[in-house]
Amino acid sequence: MFCARVNKALCEYSDCLLLLPASNIAMRRDVQEGQARCLSRLGRHKEALDIAEKMRNSATNTDHLTTVLNLQFSIYQGLENVEKKIMCLQQLICLHPFNPWFWKLLAEAYMSLLQNLSSLVIPEANLNQSEEVFVSNSSFKTSTGREINLQSHRSDGQKESPWFSLVAETNGENAVTCPSTQVVKEFLYTSGELERTDKEKSADSKSWKQNILKKVGIKACASFIRARLLLQLTESQQLSFVLENNRKGQKEIDDKVALLGFDENSLLLMTKAMGQDLIPEKLKEEFQGEVKCIGPSALSSLITASVMEFEIKWFGNLQDDVCHFDRQFYSDIYLPPSVS
Repeated sequence: MFCARVNKALCEYSDCLLLLPASNIAMRRDVQEGQARCLSRLGRHKEALDIAEKMRNSATNTDHLTTVLNLQFSIYQGLENVEKKIMCLQQLICLHPFNPWFWKLLAEAYMSLLQNLSSLVIPEANLNQSEEVFVSNSSFKTSTGREINLQSHRSDGQKESPWFSLVAETNGENAVTCPSTQVVKEFLYTSGELERTDKEKSADSKSWKQNILKKVGIKACASFIRARLLLQLTESQQLSFVLENNRKGQKEIDDKVALLGFDENSLLLMTKAMGQDLIPEKLKEEFQGEVKCIGPSALSSLITASVMEFEIKWFGNLQDDVCHFDRQFYSDIYLPPSVS
C-alpha cells in the first residue's frame, strides 16, 4: 500500500514536470526534489542521486545548494552510508556554520561511525566472513545466532567502559546491523586517517585502534558541544514549540556528551575551541537567512573540498590539545591482537 502511494506520487511529479516550462526554474526544482525523494523511498537510490546531482549542477544560490545537500543527506541516510552523510553535513555547515541542528546531526553521524568501529573490538578470528554483526546491549550477536559477550573479552578487574555503555544506550533493546567495515575504511582514507596511521598500526595495532576511537570520539563530542552552544545562544529569543524543541535538543546532547566519558578539562577545552567565533552579529546574519545569488562555480567555493579540510579547520587543534582524553574511555576496551 505504501509503495503504491509513493509510485502514484512519483508519476504525478513526472507528469507535472512535463507540463512546466523551462523558464519556471523554481517550480521545476521543487518537482525534481519530489521525484528524488519518491525514488529514494522506493529504493531507487541511484536515480534519486542522479536527479540531486543535476539540481546541484544548476544551483545558482545558497538556498538551492542547501536544498540539494539536505536531499542528498536524506538519500544517503536511506542507504546507511555514514561517510556520505558526514560529507553532506560538513558541506551544509560550511554554508551555515551557526545552524545548531546541522551540528547536532553531524555529531550523531560521528556517533554512528564510532559504533561502526565496533568491528575493531570484535575478535575477528572468531567471526566467519558470511556472518553479519549486530550490536545489542553488552554483547555482539551474529546473524547465525552466535553471541559474543563483551565482558568475556576484558581482563579480570576491568569494568564496563563508557564506550560499551554508549553502544547499549544507542541501540536499546533493538539490535542494529553494523555496516561493513569497508565504509569505515573508506571514511578513514578520505579523512586522511588511514595514511597518517599506517605506521602506527604496523608498530602497535592496539594503540592504533585506540587512537582512531579517540579521534572520532573527539569529533562527535566537539560537534555536540558546538550545537549546544548555538542552542543556548538562541534560547532567549524563542517561544512555544520552538523553545520546547531547543530544550529537548539540549537535553539529548547533554545525555550523549555524558556517555562519551570525557573529563571536565577536556569538555572545557572543547567548549572554548568550538565557541570562539560565536559573535552575536554573526548569529543574527545566519538567522536572517540572507540568500547569496552567485554562479555554480562560485557556490562550489563556499563549501569544503574534502572531509580532511573540514576536520583540520574545526578539529585540528583539538586532536592535539585534548591529550587528557578520559583514559578509561579506551583503556578499558578490550582490543584483540591483529589477526595475520
